Amino acid sequence: MSEQAGIEHKAMRFDFKSVGGDGTFEGYASLFGAEDLGRDMVMPGAFRQSLRKRGHRGVKLLYQHDPNEPIGIWTKISEDARGLFVQGRLLDDVARSREVLSLMRAGAIDGLSIGYHVVKAEADKKTGLRRLWQVDLWEISVVTFPMLPQARISAVKNSDKSKDKTTTSVARAFRLASRIFKP
Repeated sequence: MSEQAGIEHKAMRFDFKSVGGDGTFEGYASLFGAEDLGRDMVMPGAFRQSLRKRGHRGVKLLYQHDPNEPIGIWTKISEDARGLFVQGRLLDDVARSREVLSLMRAGAIDGLSIGYHVVKAEADKKTGLRRLWQVDLWEISVVTFPMLPQARISAVKNSDKSKDKTTTSVARAFRLASRIFKP
């Protein structure tokens, strides 16, 4: 956990089964009942009120918690029995999104991190564990270093559009080369 301007962050790893051209992915941004490296544990229902208030469109998809680096949109955010399930899409019109997608494909970036304000928490003085009962979720970031190793992205979906763009680009290059190098 880190604090910056009153917003706390929790990071977790995600797992890519495949990385597609459209940048669509899904997985868990938080797992209920799992202690992270900062000695915090998010409890079931902690996001409920925040999601009612903001909805998935009110939670930003950022790169490394930088408010100047929005890289996509969340298409779904919901609580289930396991944790905070998310589906998002990196926007290919944003340069940083294309870089992040490349890093995801290479396995260089594999973390998700939530940015939030604590509304209600309880600390155990003996163990140092802090249970988060209610948080106000502001953003979820793609990050390099996660704090909760158990949480993973379950899929990054492929797009036929990316294959079509590649095929079109290669065909265009061959046509141009054939014009230039005509015998």
